[in-house]
Amino acid sequence: MTSRDPRELDAQVSEYTYEQARTQLVDIVARLEQGNIPLEEALELWELGEALARRCQTWLNGARERLAQAQEHTRETLADETSEK
Repeated sequence: MTSRDPRELDAQVSEYTYEQARTQLVDIVARLEQGNIPLEEALELWELGEALARRCQTWLNGARERLAQAQEHTRETLADETSEK
């Protein structure tokens, strides 16, 4: 049984967009749910799925940060406008 290094898998998916990672993750989940693949292949898919899930989470964390920054900017702008009146 050959386990792949998670860092290697992370590097493999590091350039994926959120949509690419999510689509591939959904495909992997569907294949695993079918249950008719050899154990070794299932483990490899699981490991890749974990890397894809981490990639998706990285994108989502970045999106949350961007939204928080935009909301903070809006609050500051509104506060400035209110104090100028």
